[in-house]
Amino acid sequence: MVSKNSGAPASTAAGEASEEALLLPERVAGDPGGGGGGGASVLGAVFNVSTSVVGAGIMSLPATMRVLGVAPAVALIAAVALLSDVAVDFMLRYTRSRPSYAALMGGSFGRAGAALLNVFVAFNCVGTLTVYLIIIGDVMSGPASGGKGHAGVLPEWFGPHWWTGREAVLVAAAVILLPLVLQKRVDSLRYTSAVSILLAALFMLITMGITVYTIFSGTAKMPRMLPDFSRLSSPFELFTAVPVIVLAFTFHFNVHPIRAELSKASDMKSAVRISLVLCSAIYAAVGFFGFLLFGDDTMPDVLANFDRSSGSGSGVPQALNDAARLSYALHLVLVFPLLHYSLRVNVDELLFPGGRPLATDTRRFVALTAALMAGLYALAIAIPSIWTLFQYTGSTFAVCISLIFPGAIVLRDVHGIAKRKDKAMAATMIILAVITSSIAIASNIMSSIGGDAKVASYHVL
Repeated sequence: MVSKNSGAPASTAAGEASEEALLLPERVAGDPGGGGGGGASVLGAVFNVSTSVVGAGIMSLPATMRVLGVAPAVALIAAVALLSDVAVDFMLRYTRSRPSYAALMGGSFGRAGAALLNVFVAFNCVGTLTVYLIIIGDVMSGPASGGKGHAGVLPEWFGPHWWTGREAVLVAAAVILLPLVLQKRVDSLRYTSAVSILLAALFMLITMGITVYTIFSGTAKMPRMLPDFSRLSSPFELFTAVPVIVLAFTFHFNVHPIRAELSKASDMKSAVRISLVLCSAIYAAVGFFGFLLFGDDTMPDVLANFDRSSGSGSGVPQALNDAARLSYALHLVLVFPLLHYSLRVNVDELLFPGGRPLATDTRRFVALTAALMAGLYALAIAIPSIWTLFQYTGSTFAVCISLIFPGAIVLRDVHGIAKRKDKAMAATMIILAVITSSIAIASNIMSSIGGDAKVASYHVL
């Protein structure tokens, strides 16, 4: 919650000095919840922010380009990245001592606002982490349904055995993840975050390499620059792509934990902007080359195109297809701990408001970690498809976390520091988010009623 003595009175907050007073101090010695002094570097923050951004959402970008065409999709990526930067700037400007996203919402809307944020972040993280485990299981063992879909890498290599099955693979993944999810500091994950970004870049390079191969072999399919309206039952279906990109840039719940460990809190703006540029480039490249590679056959989860039966083109070595799948599965393994950190913090704030810091209570920390891991494992086993889980997540939880809540904080303006242009931008963000999400949800409902699951699944992830 907001400290009573952490800023200037609202009546004097209109000036520049008062606005600066609302920012966290550069260093807060001995305060792990403060706005700096943790000793983390800007580079480490860039890696952690980038890892928070680049998750499973990248797998849906080629399909998003199939819906929008290349030019509108790239423009949408750039626009959402810009809005994300504006939203983070709003969040940082309204942050006071002992920061968290929930404290921001609590300061503007009371305990109910903080609890609502905790619930939305928890649901978003649970859904995303379950998707990570499902994708890892799909890549290594094949789809849980046993129906159509790509075969798993392990059954392809070694044949069907108990240890190549989904349950065994997910148990092995949980064992590998355990030392990472038990880290109590975000900055402890900076090295795995760096490796995860390199693996995402490797996936991009492999996709580019396969694409170049198919171009020279004459099997590449020239991507459309603009939407093909003849393939759409309604122009409103284009709006289903917006929440996909918004969800791909949803990292706002990690802004404060990462910022709190920086030596200088003011470096967070630079780290976020560098990360957004880096991730936008990766998103645009993966989307373009994936769409170029598979054309109108691009699946909602592009990893499903990298198998023996639906592979990436005639004559492409299967080793490259397997390398693409494995690089991204390992990337998700390394992204998982960072998102799990946010899930654990928000669930703890929801269940134990006012309790002592989680990192200082080992018993509560371990118990909560174990319970969350068990729940995620059960969901990954029980849910056969990522589309079943994430049908509407992008246009609900993610849009609220990324755009609506930051805009609402500025419009509420409890500290009296918002300028006219800030309120205009905040209102624009909220209006765009509500309109596009409402149209996307309605379009998906109509597509589901009409049995067009393919269109509805564009919006997932």
